[in-house]
Amino acid sequence: MLTTITKPALLRQLFDLGTTYSSQILPFNKMLGNLTDAGNTVTLSHYLNLLDQSKLLGGLQKFSGSEQHSRASSPKLQVYNNALFSATINKSFEDAKNAPDIWGRFVESCVGTHLINNASICNYKLSYWREGNDEVDFVISRGDEICGIEVKSGSRSSNKGMVIFKEKYPNSKIYVVSNQDFANSACIKLEEFLNISPEVLF
Repeated sequence: MLTTITKPALLRQLFDLGTTYSSQILPFNKMLGNLTDAGNTVTLSHYLNLLDQSKLLGGLQKFSGSEQHSRASSPKLQVYNNALFSATINKSFEDAKNAPDIWGRFVESCVGTHLINNASICNYKLSYWREGNDEVDFVISRGDEICGIEVKSGSRSSNKGMVIFKEKYPNSKIYVVSNQDFANSACIKLEEFLNISPEVLF
């Protein structure tokens, strides 16, 4: 509340950009290309941290097992309230649900909202994992305990990222949030997932 905002237009634009790209990985350099007000990556990182402290918009770091590599990664933007993302879609609920790409983003952002709001309550760190084209949507970790969480709202049933993540972190637990069943994965329906404390996943 006492922080001086020297570039309020940049802060506002960053917030608008973050709500539009919720649950998507967006490098700081790409953010700068989408913003009209002058700024730099240090300023953007600082403002994103302020928005995170205000419980408006978080920037999830890449899970790598190394704090240094995590801090150097591109952030995955995540709203604390999914209504902020819904407001940017400009479609009715039915139209959004019938558009696979939009609905997929909506569901992933919804899961991310649940996870980010419970991070401090359940004392875990929320991040994402990615190597090349292989990705796991969310990772929650607490000490040596690691859980990978993949969100699936469509019919695509395979994800090599989950397999590679499990090979790299063999002691981790893998969950799929979906209303479908997936082989070799603990599957949790979306409605059930949103009504549990993520702490039980450990």
